[in-house]
Amino acid sequence: MREILIVGGGYAGFYTAWGLEKKLRRGEARVTVVDPRPYMTYQPFLPEVVAGSIEARHAAVSLRRHLHRTRLIAGTVTDIRNAEHTVTVRPESGPDYQLTYDTLVVTAGAVTRTFPIPGLSEEAVGLKHVEEAVAIRDRLLTSFDRAASLPRGPERRKLLTVTFVGGGFSGVEGFGELLSLATALLDHYPELTSEEIRFHLVEARGRILPEVGDRPGEWVVRALEKRGARVHLNSQLVSAEHGHVVLSSGEEFETGLLVWSAGNASNPIVHNHTDLPVDERGLLTVRADLRVGTEAEPVEGVWAAGDDASVPDLAAHRPGAHTVPNAQHAVRQGKRLAKNILATLRGRTAKNYVHHSLGVVATLGLGRGIFQYRRLVIKGFPAWLMHRGYHVLAVPTWERKVRVFAVWATAALFGRDLVSLASVQQPREAFVSHGNPRRGEQPADVPAR
Repeated sequence: MREILIVGGGYAGFYTAWGLEKKLRRGEARVTVVDPRPYMTYQPFLPEVVAGSIEARHAAVSLRRHLHRTRLIAGTVTDIRNAEHTVTVRPESGPDYQLTYDTLVVTAGAVTRTFPIPGLSEEAVGLKHVEEAVAIRDRLLTSFDRAASLPRGPERRKLLTVTFVGGGFSGVEGFGELLSLATALLDHYPELTSEEIRFHLVEARGRILPEVGDRPGEWVVRALEKRGARVHLNSQLVSAEHGHVVLSSGEEFETGLLVWSAGNASNPIVHNHTDLPVDERGLLTVRADLRVGTEAEPVEGVWAAGDDASVPDLAAHRPGAHTVPNAQHAVRQGKRLAKNILATLRGRTAKNYVHHSLGVVATLGLGRGIFQYRRLVIKGFPAWLMHRGYHVLAVPTWERKVRVFAVWATAALFGRDLVSLASVQQPREAFVSHGNPRRGEQPADVPAR
């Protein structure tokens, strides 16, 4: 029986395995997915997790619940040697080991791109995983609780200052949703005023949301600034040590929450630990049919899709165009991958991946959004409804669709759930402290002396 090994259980990996499960005949092949997480994150929902509009678990699709005939391995692939048809797996515990394959699918996904900025690794939170979205929300709620008990001054001002670095879709959506949550919180904190809340969005380029046109992007900046936010264009983060933000423009301020969403980088396994061909960006070289390699030199039995693959964009009708790394492409590439692998197993010809964009849509907070399809631009509440409608249809499985819709309906009736569960990040605190109060964020595993 042939071994089909999928590296990564994100969008493309999940949909590839899901599609293969539905069509493979008994005994035709065995599918294995290797991923350190037991779920696929539906990343377009992370901004709503940040705002408390969606439960964190509802943005995660369990691999074991939906991949019944796939072997799932909890671990990280650290090396790919296609010459030997082997990958090296590092499990959560125990020594590394090797797996062999007949067909390899690389859908490892991108990682957050960072730079050696002083204080960044100590202060910042990313926005790529469910855990990070939950941490951002809890940090804001906890900051409001702490600020309400303090007199006006530098410490209170720092707690109520939020900074996002990165003006792409992830950053702008997370920024807009968290700003919406902070504004709603004021109704429950009479000690605080809207003038004390400071939200900063830092973008190195001269505009935000590069996927939309110039004028819609400018409208988004104006809309955020009308809500009290500061958008720093043509600015870079120079330092963030101890929460003291220094920008390349010369501006400086204290921030209690720093979120880094300044783009993605290819997974280290792809550009550092494989003998497969990669391009100058560190992405796997992929043909239009999603097979790794070039038209002249295809790599037999190896396929790739998603953020780590440089896939030709045939719908763009211009030489050298490649698909952008977003969920819209990753999902559809995964579906095409499953069909192409089945076709080659059965002696048929694989088809090229072609997808015409459905447009781009972004949430900017509760009841606010923007949508663009070519020259058509829709703003405000209708765009927000389109965002929710599209993504509740796009999230995989009816079970997740129903759960998400139920949470939205409940929130419409009773409002957001404003409880912070930051303490779950230190679950032993109450047990170890025996009720004695602690200051700061001392780990619960280290008893106070």
